Amino acid sequence: MSKKERSGDASGRGRQPVRVKKSRGRTISSHAWLNRQLNDPFVAAARAKGYRSRAAFKLLELDAKFHFLKKGARVLDLGAAPGGWSQVAAARGASVVAADVLEMEEIPGVTFLRCDLTDPDVPAKLKVELGGAADLVLTDMAAPTTGHRATDHIRTIALVEIALEVAMDVLKPGGAFVGKVFQGGATGDLLARLKQAFREVRHVKPPASRAESVELYVVATGFKNAGP
Repeated sequence: MSKKERSGDASGRGRQPVRVKKSRGRTISSHAWLNRQLNDPFVAAARAKGYRSRAAFKLLELDAKFHFLKKGARVLDLGAAPGGWSQVAAARGASVVAADVLEMEEIPGVTFLRCDLTDPDVPAKLKVELGGAADLVLTDMAAPTTGHRATDHIRTIALVEIALEVAMDVLKPGGAFVGKVFQGGATGDLLARLKQAFREVRHVKPPASRAESVELYVVATGFKNAGP
């Protein structure tokens, strides 16, 4: 694998932009979305490499910086559908368990559990599927956007908090947690809890995140097995 592939490079330099013709049956927002999708080099690169979503490149870029995906590691991917992050982790030789309330098509090397993360019995079930405590917990979950940044941030932080609850139950000491947050990053009680439970907490915007997007990722490493 080349250095560009490891870091998820998909700059798209040299590609000719695609012009989307206007349609009477298409709204302005859907026209803009289609135009963005067709001209997004990461969408094209994901299709070419067989990834289920462009989000795969975000994980590749985060791993290039923090090196948390290791061969043989036990990885839990929460809110995994459609499976882009699980694909990347499995390709790196990790033992991957994916969980989501939605169905997800089978991925070689990935065990999928359809479940509700708010169910108190779920962490124990996930640990059984993992075969022990997790080395890494991932979540790229985000609530459907409303267009109101503050609201979107609050809704997505609520999902990260749910994922962190699960992570605190299944991570082994020294493990890592990676989750999506929005504008403002992890703040208040969430940030305080992360700093209490992990030795290092950082916010990162990977290059594969769209320039206009307000998403950030929190990367917490060195789990201390702290209590709630």
